[in-house]
Amino acid sequence: MEIDLSYLREMSGGNKELILEMISIFASQVKDFGVEMDQLLESGQYETLGKLAHKAKSSVSIMGLNDLAKSLKDLENSAAERKNIDSYGRIVDSFKKTTEEAIKELEIVTQNLDLYF
Repeated sequence: MEIDLSYLREMSGGNKELILEMISIFASQVKDFGVEMDQLLESGQYETLGKLAHKAKSSVSIMGLNDLAKSLKDLENSAAERKNIDSYGRIVDSFKKTTEEAIKELEIVTQNLDLYF
């Protein structure tokens, strides 16, 4: 399992309605973030891409995707300084792939919420 829901569990106090809401928000946000990241990357708007990486980092951190959060932090810092531009596409692709897998895992969690919370 890629996700680690311990922070979500702690933050929500085990409130299942809040957990379901947070999972729903995450799934919606990361899909939108992925589309927007592709657009910003393609148009060379690297500073804006870095700012979006900062926003996305919060979402993935809540779901315990710590390696991805670190990559987004790297993207945020690099984009602010316009460094390592050749790595941006790889990080965006990793973001989309990892969050897609996380959404699949979260669908299983929501179907079996009593087992996880």
